[in-house]
Amino acid sequence: MEITPRDLKQVVVFQNATDDDLQLILKNSLTRLAEEGEFFFFQGDNAQFLYVLASGQVKLMQSNPNGQQVNLRTISPWQMFGALGVVRAGATYPASALALVDSAALTIKSGFLHSMMETRPYLSFDLMKLMTSYIHEMQARYRELATERVEQRVANALLRLTAQMGIKSEKDTGIELSFSRQDVAEMTGTTLYTVSRLLSEWERNGIIATGRERIKILKPHDLVSIANGMKK
Repeated sequence: MEITPRDLKQVVVFQNATDDDLQLILKNSLTRLAEEGEFFFFQGDNAQFLYVLASGQVKLMQSNPNGQQVNLRTISPWQMFGALGVVRAGATYPASALALVDSAALTIKSGFLHSMMETRPYLSFDLMKLMTSYIHEMQARYRELATERVEQRVANALLRLTAQMGIKSEKDTGIELSFSRQDVAEMTGTTLYTVSRLLSEWERNGIIATGRERIKILKPHDLVSIANGMKK
């Protein structure tokens, strides 16, 4: 898969880069492929590389010593992930990166991008913008866990995913999400049983439709009402 400087301009951290800088980044990077179910890296590995997803979909998930998993974020094309080693020497990945479908990512050495940041302030500022957006998202999810009912949390998660990576269906007006019920449970800090019960109820009410590893949003405005505590 050939990646061009124009492609990299879609990455938040590289949006202000010059063509020469983008060519330099491409010259010092490799494209790595991961089939569905393979990992780009594991939690606890040395963060020697950062990644830019070029195609596919990747789930960042964190596990505790008992094996329980939390879905931290789902990465879509032209988003950067695994960049902690750029800002902290000796860092390890705080999560594992699992390819949900066949995926390709640009792989860049953390030390190389760190050296570029020393002479290119735009990289530091734009990386800070990216990190800030992640912090805001985590704060919102923490607030939801602490203050909202489970149906609100699930509705908010589906709305957030729709905004980030929803694909409009070619067959009808629905918006498709390639996520399983287990994925949604991990995102919202609840059980698979609870998510299944809620999604089944919403499907009966015509708000969503579900399939294998798929959720289709049919009435997003109804989900907004549920997220705001106005239960349907």
